[in-house]
Amino acid sequence: MNDDSQIEVPPSFMALFVAPGRIKPREPLGVIAQRYELCEDLAQMLTDTARTKLWELHATEADVLERIGQGLAAGPLDLTPDEARWVLRRLAELLGWDGGPADRDT
Repeated sequence: MNDDSQIEVPPSFMALFVAPGRIKPREPLGVIAQRYELCEDLAQMLTDTARTKLWELHATEADVLERIGQGLAAGPLDLTPDEARWVLRRLAELLGWDGGPADRDT
């Protein structure tokens, strides 16, 4: 990825790559931007799935987020646990839902 990228990585995602007590991320900005794009796209794509599951299962929003989180953990995308939690928080944000399991430390 070059420096001309128009992607603005939000601080909440950038924080996933900064060790406690440090300022500089442990990965190059290009890598972080690619991971952010993947996670943001995933959260956007999961909005319809989450709404459908909420309706089909008559479950709570937290239950739907927990199920999606289980799928992310077992999925082929090779997300880190921090990235998966970020996707769930972003999904909840997009849907206007409480963060549910995404807001708990796991």
